[in-house]
Amino acid sequence: MDFEIKIGLETHVELLTDSKMFCGCSTKFGSPPNTQTCPICLGHPGTLPVINKKAINYTIKVALALNCKIANFTQFHRKNYFYPDLPKGYQISQYDLPVGLNGYLDIELDGNKKRIRISRVHIEEDTAKLIHFGKTGRISEAVGSGLDFNRSGIPLLEIVSAPDIENVEQAKAYVVLLKRILEYLEISDCNMEEGKFRIDTNISVRKKEDIYSKVRTELKNLNSFRFLEKGLSYEIKRQKEILSKGQKLYMETRHFDSETMTTKPMRVKEVAEDYRYFPEPDLVPMIIDKKWVEEIKKTIPELPYRRAKRIKEQYNLPNNDVQIITSTKEMADFFEFCAKTYPYPKKISNWITGDMLYYLNQEQIQIEECKIKPQNLVEMLRMIDKGLISGKIAKSVFKDMFKTGEMPETIVRRKGLEQISDVEKISNIIDEVINGNPDVVKQYLSGKEQVLAFFIGQVMKKTKGKANPRIVNDILKKKLKRMSF
Repeated sequence: MDFEIKIGLETHVELLTDSKMFCGCSTKFGSPPNTQTCPICLGHPGTLPVINKKAINYTIKVALALNCKIANFTQFHRKNYFYPDLPKGYQISQYDLPVGLNGYLDIELDGNKKRIRISRVHIEEDTAKLIHFGKTGRISEAVGSGLDFNRSGIPLLEIVSAPDIENVEQAKAYVVLLKRILEYLEISDCNMEEGKFRIDTNISVRKKEDIYSKVRTELKNLNSFRFLEKGLSYEIKRQKEILSKGQKLYMETRHFDSETMTTKPMRVKEVAEDYRYFPEPDLVPMIIDKKWVEEIKKTIPELPYRRAKRIKEQYNLPNNDVQIITSTKEMADFFEFCAKTYPYPKKISNWITGDMLYYLNQEQIQIEECKIKPQNLVEMLRMIDKGLISGKIAKSVFKDMFKTGEMPETIVRRKGLEQISDVEKISNIIDEVINGNPDVVKQYLSGKEQVLAFFIGQVMKKTKGKANPRIVNDILKKKLKRMSF
């Protein structure tokens, strides 16, 4: 049976502002519950909201980066619904007049580009956080719930894609690129573990001949890329099985259970009419003139896909290296700072995509938290080029730099790791190795040239890895060659 899959994504992003959307309360994460609140964000009667201009600037900035048309006239609406995390009984959001409209984002998979349309970019206030008590902390198994209003009122950006996504791979490529763009814009740290980058999906599976079907399922609680993949995969499979049996699908909101990797029903899917939108009477509409937009345009940095294209062309690096280097703005900055003072970009890239990435993943930190700075790496590379340390010793030095932040020269001097390049000293050690292994010498002279690696290994062992490998190789070959005559 042929099916057509349509996926639309709603991405919610907490903005990096010091104060909330409509009051002066702090947005700092991790404070004790209900310590960052006031009568405004708690919805007390008689309080009046005041718009956070920085949040509006960030919204315009994101909309421009996503190729949206910026509305000249925009306003806030009240989205009315009852839920414990909503103290006022409504959420101040935007409805038919959002800040950004009709944008797009181009993704690339296996060398093929696909354009995902962005329906809208709008700003709203976040809700309170529900904390579920029980063994697992999951809503489906909770014995009770508590409310933390610290999050209530934090500026929340919503980016809504058109249903242009056709499979799980495209969905992941879209959110990965979107998150990267937002981080480059520095409007949010997009920390998914802290709930600052949250994804809801709308999934519609239908038989290809059923062109009039508009039934879709909203899927919530996809707070990691892995959960996005697992949740979408399960939901697509579930809907296909229902249709294959000749049964009907229904509009509903479902919850992704990260324990069972399945989805569970939460409630019947709402439509816009259920929210009874009407203009927010306590906030005046906003006029966004061209001068305002032009000022914000000037603050938009080089975006990741443009930077990736430039770095690939400017430094002649392979695609895989470029993707890793530009995965965060900080990593790309690190690479380019090195490249300004060291003329071999591929060597820089090898260390960043190799040892650096390994230790970052091992410690679960970002490159900006790392003790190694660009000048550390550049000095180490220069020491390798000068023959002061070998590649093997450099790996040991790099590990020490990662732990301590010391300059490589200090580490080498402190640990006595200077490379041995004295020809006479190396020659004497090689003589010891050759004289101590006559059987292996015979093998080499009989044509088994692969045993050369054995001799090199023995020399390195005697010098504790400090002998210059190029000099060792040259002298060893000359000595063995003379023995063949």
